[in-house]
Amino acid sequence: MTPTHETPATTVMTLLRAIAPEIEPDALNFARPLRSQVDLDSMDWLNFLVSLSERFRLAIPEADYARLVTFNDVLDYLDGKRG
Repeated sequence: MTPTHETPATTVMTLLRAIAPEIEPDALNFARPLRSQVDLDSMDWLNFLVSLSERFRLAIPEADYARLVTFNDVLDYLDGKRG
């Protein structure tokens, strides 16, 4: 089996679409709050954050949740944690 190499942005989008399959990636504004664009309730958002934590194998403390608002915020956060 050949390993696949996804970019963090592709992985984040895949995880987001697993929770909200109606998302059209091309329609998202990466600088605007995700929850307002995609209509994610608090449970969906929590499930998304847990899936990020599991996929990227990093702890996301609850205190950091407020920093993760936009798609770009999520990517910057992951980059900072993994860097």
